[in-house]
Amino acid sequence: MSPYEMLYGRSYRTPICWGEVGQREVGSTDLVLETNSKIEMIRARLNAAQNRQKSYADKRRRPIEFEDGDMVMLKVSPWKDKIVLNKKLEYVEEPMAILDEKVKRLRNKEIRTYKVQWRHRKGSEVT
Repeated sequence: MSPYEMLYGRSYRTPICWGEVGQREVGSTDLVLETNSKIEMIRARLNAAQNRQKSYADKRRRPIEFEDGDMVMLKVSPWKDKIVLNKKLEYVEEPMAILDEKVKRLRNKEIRTYKVQWRHRKGSEVT
């Protein structure tokens, strides 16, 4: 998707296509060729910039694998109420009710999805 499409939500109309409804002239062949060459140049430059940024990101990216027993830092979303941990320092949420069930049918299988209401415990002490 081009940057213009992302910004305005529709494809870019070149000056060749601007005009009134009805019979129209496309314009000179030189104008069409020049416009097409500029479009190709813009696409090539955008592609080069995209590839350059991807190479920068790929150099810093590394796969992370964990083993059983590894100590990791847990990031908790700030929208949660106070978190209650049990004696093993585990966070447990229990489902209260199933609110909705949907079945998505593909060609040769069905996928069931459920909307679940969770019970949020209040307080922040370890129980």
